[in-house]
Amino acid sequence: MVRRSASILSRLLANPSSPFTAPSRSITYMPRPGDGAPRIVTLIPGDGIGPLVTGAVEQVMEAMHAPVHFERYEVRGNMRKVPEEVIESVKRNKVCLKGGLATPVGGGVSSLNMQLRKELDIFASLVNCINVPGLVTRHENVDIVVIRENTEGEYSGLEHEVVPGVVESLKVITKFCSERIARYAFEYAYLNNRKKVTAVHKANIMKLADGLFLESCREVAKNYSGITYNEIIVDNCCMQLVAKPEQFDVMVTPNLYGNLIANTAAGIAGGTGVMPGGNVGAEHAIFEQGASAGNVGNDKIVEQKKANPVALLLSSAMMLRHLRFPTFADRLETAVKQVIQEGKCRTKDLGGDCTTQEVVDAVIAALE
Repeated sequence: MVRRSASILSRLLANPSSPFTAPSRSITYMPRPGDGAPRIVTLIPGDGIGPLVTGAVEQVMEAMHAPVHFERYEVRGNMRKVPEEVIESVKRNKVCLKGGLATPVGGGVSSLNMQLRKELDIFASLVNCINVPGLVTRHENVDIVVIRENTEGEYSGLEHEVVPGVVESLKVITKFCSERIARYAFEYAYLNNRKKVTAVHKANIMKLADGLFLESCREVAKNYSGITYNEIIVDNCCMQLVAKPEQFDVMVTPNLYGNLIANTAAGIAGGTGVMPGGNVGAEHAIFEQGASAGNVGNDKIVEQKKANPVALLLSSAMMLRHLRFPTFADRLETAVKQVIQEGKCRTKDLGGDCTTQEVVDAVIAALE
């Protein structure tokens, strides 16, 4: 009887006209009451190509009727400090979308990016370097997540001139921040079904500082027996990245190494113009282009209005998921990847000659 019933059920499910046919749309997200309320997001267009690519995001969000309202603030990289009203806006809204902010090389003001991260304790930077269908690259099956400590290390900004001609720059590593970023990396791996976490270091030379970072990672790894943990020296890591990038899964790094690794991995996976990223802390999050190289662009790209908006559009999809709008995030991500895969509308860095607006129009058409 059981065997006969199973046979009947199989025939019913195989018949498209059967009332028992599985629905074509599955339930992917069960919202809590109030989850559909529009969210206010702080918007910092930034310098260079920033206004172009953030403007692209605004257009696409409006076209898809996303429940997001932007609160815009003009901030420039040559300002001495981030205006207090901007800090208050991010604290109030909890989420920020940001274009690139230019940081003067050598002298000049300190990095406003670092000011934002320290003021808001946004301790984790995440860049997802993954092959995008339709983009031909030297390596396939690249899917690397670089998680970088954001608040200390060489980026602590503690420098002074000891005597004329001699400058001392301090690298600060603490057990608290090292354990915190390690825990975030393992939690990310666990929640996203990732199999391996690799700690990047230079503990063979910086035995105390990077040694403390490794010690913290090892302690946290003991709590995640289902995830493989390994370690790699940063110079060997760079060589392995360009030779066999598919061996890496989640990478956790101190501040400076993470910046270098993320930009290298982004170039390998398809270019910095298509890699999304975000920065997150316990209370606040800032979403921006994942890899910092090229996030401000140059005068020629700005004048021709040919900046690539893909990276920030995909970062916006990450932001929508963070805001618990997963369906809007899926629609946006699918539309952007469809445009790339079709190959008809690409900016110069991806082998085309389209303007930012032409890419935006193509994404909006794909949404429809």
